[in-house]
Amino acid sequence: MTDNNKNSVIDTIKSVGAAFIGVQSDKNRQQDFQHGKLSHFIIAGIAGIVVFISALIVVVSLVIPNS
Repeated sequence: MTDNNKNSVIDTIKSVGAAFIGVQSDKNRQQDFQHGKLSHFIIAGIAGIVVFISALIVVVSLVIPNS
């Protein structure tokens, strides 16, 4: 995390990404709860879900031929 005890955008994205795949450390999680803004995590989480679903749609459409 950053030295000024505030989460940057990059820190928030890293934290949400780590939480998505289940490798978020307890230290970082506590840092997020103490210094992060809930709205930033919600927005990053929704954006991550949209990117993930979009990637799945693209992969499936490439693998399954159009009839």
